[in-house]
Parts: sequence; C-alpha cells; structure tokens
Amino acid sequence: MTDRVLIIGGRGRIGGSVAHDLATHTQAEITITGRTSDNATPYRFLTLDLADVEKLRQAIASSNLVIHCAGPFHYRDANVLKICIEEGVNYLDVSDHRSFTSKALIYHEQAEKAGVTAIINTGIFPGISNSMVRQGIEQFDTAEKIHLSYLVSGSGGAGVTVMRTTFLGLQSSFDAWIDGKWLTVKPYSEREGINFPSPYGRTGVYWFDMPETFTLPHAFPEVKTVITKFGSVPDFYNHLTWIAAHIFPKSWMRNPGAIEFLAYVSHGMTDVTNRFTGIGVAVHSEVTGQKDGKTAVYCSDLVHENTSVASGCGTGSIAQLLLEGKFKKPGVFPVEEALPTDLFEYTMQSRNIKINQNWL
Repeated sequence: MTDRVLIIGGRGRIGGSVAHDLATHTQAEITITGRTSDNATPYRFLTLDLADVEKLRQAIASSNLVIHCAGPFHYRDANVLKICIEEGVNYLDVSDHRSFTSKALIYHEQAEKAGVTAIINTGIFPGISNSMVRQGIEQFDTAEKIHLSYLVSGSGGAGVTVMRTTFLGLQSSFDAWIDGKWLTVKPYSEREGINFPSPYGRTGVYWFDMPETFTLPHAFPEVKTVITKFGSVPDFYNHLTWIAAHIFPKSWMRNPGAIEFLAYVSHGMTDVTNRFTGIGVAVHSEVTGQKDGKTAVYCSDLVHENTSVASGCGTGSIAQLLLEGKFKKPGVFPVEEALPTDLFEYTMQSRNIKINQNWL
C-alpha cells in the first residue's frame, strides 16, 4: 500500500521544501494543507484550518505520517501531536521555539504507550544541527561543552514566517546552561566572531533562544555548557536586529502589529540583498571534551546554498526513515535523543549534504 503523508502548512516555503524532499526520496502520496485553496500545487491539497478539530482529526486518521510545518510555533499548542497519538499516527514537526517544545514533550509517555514515534525540532537548525552535535559527542570519552553557531544569508529562501520567528525570539531573556547552572541570557547579546567555511568567513553571531539550548543539556547531562548563537549576512542585519532587541521598547516587541510590520519590512529588504548574498545557511558545531586523557575540540561544519531546502532535507530524511521502516522510537523526542548517527550520516550522504569534520 502507498504511504500517505499529511504536511500541515505544506504550502509555505519550509513545508514545500519538505514535500519536495519526500517526493524525491520516497513513493509516498503527499497531501499538503493551507487555510485557502491552492490549484497551483503539484501535490494533493486540502483546505484546512487547525481550529477545525474534527476535519483535522479526519485528515490525520487517514494518514500514515503527519508533518507539522505551520509556524510560527511560538503561538501553537500541541493539539496536532495529541491527535496523532490518539489516532496512532507517527508525527514530525519543524518547530523551533522552546515554548512549543515544552508543550510537546509533555506527551512523551502517551506517545510511547501508543507506539507513536514523534520527533520534534527537525529541519536544519534545530534538526541537522542537533545530529551534528550528537556525532561530535560520540567522539569523546566525556563531553564538556557544546557551542552551536548558525548563519543565514538574507531571507534564507524562507517566507515571512521565519522573519516573524526571528523577532518573536527577541521578546524575552531566556535560560541557558552555562558552567553547570541555568543562567539568564539576553537575546542577541555577546557578539562573537566565528570562522565559517567559504563563502562566509569570519562573521558575528549572537545569543539566540533555540529549543536545543535546553534539549541538549537533557540529552547529554555530562555537558556543563551549551551555547547557541545566530547571525545574518549581510552584517548590517545583525546590527538592526541588535537594535530591535536592545533599543526598541519592550512594549513594541510584544505587540503583534509591530512584529508583523518588522517581519514584512525585513522580508522586503532581503528581497533586495538576496541578489548579492544568496539565501544559504551555515552551521558550525564545536564540542569540547576529554579524549584519551586530554582536552580536545571536535568541529563540524555544514554549508548549503538554500536554507529552506536544507530544512526540507532535515525533516524529509527522518520522514523517509520512518516510512521505510528503518527507524522507530515510540515517544516524543528532539532529534538528538532519537536519531542514531549512522542513519543520520546515511540520509545526509544520499542528499549530497557534506559535513566537514576536524579536530582542533
């Protein structure tokens, strides 16, 4: 029988990239959803509002796998996941905010009892980045520190939703695991220069609240520090984002209208700069730890020319493994706790995504 995959929010840039990856690497019958009709999509289309719970349940029940791509996830509840568990359907999402991750993890025991594999935070970052960290952790006798840095050129090929996500991430300080303690960190603070591979070179990154800031310490409890930082190309976007985080009144940044305005203005700006910078992404992972009685650093680097496509590969690869029966882990897990490194490496190689690794 043909596998049926439901991609909620599949008409967006990220959801569309996930659909394309699935169509390339599987024989699944793909249905994408949106709130308004779409006759242009090459996939089956279902008009669906997540508020219509009965229609949502029917769509989930008739699927073998559900992939939730309808962000921004700051505002989302975990109802799609809950229904998937009730209907016995495997689940993936591209969520990228700790508030949603916390809501989803509550359903771990229910998913485990139902035999449902639910993997959250898939995509490029979080997602592929988390597996790069796991790959690094496994090189050590004891890992001590994780430092993740992300860089996106312009819009990254994504839509306005990603811009919203960026500005929503500037609203509040957040907790980070530093020297074995949870300490409060200000968003877009403590600029740090990171040497990314060509074509980026040395570029500034800043603290940014990501789910892996708190899922990685849980997955690897021996680690005493987890740093997650983010930056943009061209660099003047970093300075504009810093102003939004530190100069703009907090009341502005918590106003939905202001977030919409900033998101659309920023997206309009990237429409211009994308022509010069491209829409690529870079991920730089450093794991520090003990190896053969000595302190060492293991570095991993990934560069992809299109951020949205890379995200689609991260999610699509796990979907492929689930559909092919090569991967099963009942419960709700972030990527780094669920996906074995050998399967991660297999799917990356099949998509011609090269991860460069070296010891410092």
